[in-house]
Amino acid sequence: MATHKILVIDDSRVIRMRVRDMLPQGNFEVLEAKDGVEGLNAIREQRPNLIMLDFLLPRMSGWEVFQEIQAQPDLQHIPLVLMSGRREEVTEKISEPFEFFEFIQKPFEQKELIEAIKGAMAKARKPRPAAAASASSAGDAAEVAALKAKVAKLEAEVAALKAQTAKILAFIKQKLK
Repeated sequence: MATHKILVIDDSRVIRMRVRDMLPQGNFEVLEAKDGVEGLNAIREQRPNLIMLDFLLPRMSGWEVFQEIQAQPDLQHIPLVLMSGRREEVTEKISEPFEFFEFIQKPFEQKELIEAIKGAMAKARKPRPAAAASASSAGDAAEVAALKAKVAKLEAEVAALKAQTAKILAFIKQKLK
């Protein structure tokens, strides 16, 4: 009985079959998806133990699938191996070093595939820093400080306008006497 589900999202049937053939027999159930939409649905429905994601896909790109995975904390912990024929396609969108996923360049050999899977599994266990949260809270703190400064400026302007209004009213009262 297969103990691990590996989802291979690639529009190339050859790559999907190659991955299936390279994995040790008996330990893995290989699920396949031929485009990003099918892949994302399979991720949500099947909850694989590992995702192998091609970067260039029809209907929904690997980049879009990657962003969707990263946006959902319950999916972020799934080990991820990004695949592409050209590393530059990936590094245009995601800067190196790749901290939470592995990258493998196509075509690849069995040893490279196994190493990438091991690396992805190790990286997936790394605690995600509350970097997004801290960056966001640091951003929030800066935004709050900026808003407080604007409020102080507006309060000063309102006080100045009140003073001017008081002078105008005093002037009008004096003229009406």
